[in-house]
Amino acid sequence: MGNADDINSSADNYNWDAAGRHRVAVPPPQPFVKSLKNTLKETFFPDDPLRQFKNQPPRKKFILGLQYVFPILEWGPRYTMPFFRADLIAGITIASLAIPQGISYAKLANLPPILGLYSSFVPALVYAVMGSSRDLAVGTVAVGSLLMASMLGNVVNVQENPKLYLHLAFTATFFTGLFEAALGIFRLGFIVDFLSHATIVGFMGGAATVVCLQQLKGILGLDHFTHATDVISVMRSIFSQTHLWRWESALLGCVFLFYLLSSRYFSKKSPRLFWISAMAPLTSVILGSILVYLTHAEKHGVQVIGHLKKGINPPSIMDLNFDSTYLPTAIKTGIVTGVISLAEGIAVGRSFAMFKNYHIDGNKEMIAFGMMNIVGSCTSCYLTTGPFSRSAVNFNAGCKTAVSNIVMALSVMITLLFLTPLFHYTPLVVLSAIIIAAMLGIIDYEAAIHLWHVDKFDFLVCLSAYIGVVFANIEIGLVMAIGLSILRVLLFVARPRTLVLGNIPDSKVYRSVDQYQNAHNVPGILILEIDAPIYFANTNYLRERISRWIDDEEDKLKTSGETAALQYVILDLTAVGNIDTSGISMLDEVKKIMDRRGLKLALANPGAEVMKKLNKSKFLETIGQEWIFLTVGEAVGACNYMLHSCNTKTTSDVSEKYSNNV
Repeated sequence: MGNADDINSSADNYNWDAAGRHRVAVPPPQPFVKSLKNTLKETFFPDDPLRQFKNQPPRKKFILGLQYVFPILEWGPRYTMPFFRADLIAGITIASLAIPQGISYAKLANLPPILGLYSSFVPALVYAVMGSSRDLAVGTVAVGSLLMASMLGNVVNVQENPKLYLHLAFTATFFTGLFEAALGIFRLGFIVDFLSHATIVGFMGGAATVVCLQQLKGILGLDHFTHATDVISVMRSIFSQTHLWRWESALLGCVFLFYLLSSRYFSKKSPRLFWISAMAPLTSVILGSILVYLTHAEKHGVQVIGHLKKGINPPSIMDLNFDSTYLPTAIKTGIVTGVISLAEGIAVGRSFAMFKNYHIDGNKEMIAFGMMNIVGSCTSCYLTTGPFSRSAVNFNAGCKTAVSNIVMALSVMITLLFLTPLFHYTPLVVLSAIIIAAMLGIIDYEAAIHLWHVDKFDFLVCLSAYIGVVFANIEIGLVMAIGLSILRVLLFVARPRTLVLGNIPDSKVYRSVDQYQNAHNVPGILILEIDAPIYFANTNYLRERISRWIDDEEDKLKTSGETAALQYVILDLTAVGNIDTSGISMLDEVKKIMDRRGLKLALANPGAEVMKKLNKSKFLETIGQEWIFLTVGEAVGACNYMLHSCNTKTTSDVSEKYSNNV
């Protein structure tokens, strides 16, 4: 490296543009307002929802605005009778599932069973008007119900003060709606994306396991049961009451659980038989009610629902409780349940939209979910979203539009007005069997196995969420899962990958030497690729990592006995989409380290945002524009010419040869 100073001084006066190479351009300056506008647009409006309003007359813009808020106005005028026939069948089918599930999930939330029916009426009508999915069937969900019961139960004992508990459930639902609608209106849906696929698989699996364990109370006919959700408390509660187990209830529960699981098995074997699984819950309720009525099983330890009040949803807006004592609990419960319900509902909607090759707007879905929960909280409903089981039945039944939700709502309305007395003898053990059967389908062990094979860290996130939910409680499991997911994001940012690049033989392509075994290093040149944006969180790591790569390369050259010393380091910035002031300072420090060691730093393919900031910070003047290259190939070519020519040629000779070669 004795000729490094000569090389550097020659390079400082060397005009590579005169030699014919492409120059890396600095983007033209933009006004601050325009730059800020573009940044905000990319952050909050990546789908460009306002594009349809461009160059439209005011009347057309007004109509498009109404259609954007109320999608039913867009597809409604094109609605046909064949569509109605398909939606009618689908709506009646999902109603047969929604009625028993609604009653079951309300019991799971420690709420009056009638609220499960209320929650399948008004919210479904709101979603049909405002939702953008054709296949989503809205209603209550088991995980959300259990989560609400767990969080509210920590503050209010439902046995001692059921009225306050009910009012807090309405209030929490109201805040769920506000939170969901706010995310949609302010285009903040990306917050939900922090719930990774692995997190959802583990959390939903753990919650489903907890729900199944909780239903052992109904299966065994126990009157008193723990309110804790962890497996240890549940097992202690079960086995400490072995003398109170009811064999009649257990037998009935096992029979109906076997029937429900068998119907699902046959439906999976043949998609045309989906109706067997869809009708099984309602069939179980009817058969169970008839059996109890004929045998008077309620007098022999089989618990029944009892009286259900007739009539449609009474208003509950005056029941919302904003007392400062309970307000923090209601807000926290609303936000947590809102995140979970959004993650499930939007994921389900997008899954079925993919099958039918249409697009749903995630932010519009959030607004629709929010409005149906706000309106629902004022009409005696609790948390609703788009559950997978109900939506799958709706999809398989051949629904065409959201009218299937209207048909389901009207079916539930008829049930509320005329049929609720028929549920008096419905055994609770049948409801427990329905919940267990539904929850077993949520435990996706195949997805967990897939995570193990593909990404061990994702599997760890999944397992942590599952263990946290099952052995602690739902809130701790959720916090653990989200915490690990965020930790992984931070690790991606704070510890970006740096790769050594080599030349693929007989090409001008440079790729990772670890990935391509035939790629070879260029003598005297170290080529490093930085595989992420450079921010304050990773600058120290990158500075140290680059220095270590240089040390490793020099040690390797000494060990191998190479005569060519390391003289150039090229940083490939292709994957560096952005850089902050800390990153620029890091590059400046790296250049000073190089200068002290007699090395020359070159940059290859910096992006527009990077070039703009390097130019404004005067770093381009520090490093020299001639050391910024369009491609790694050009950088290697220039360095090779400097290595082979600068000791014996003048700068003009080098320029002429390089120009002719290009």
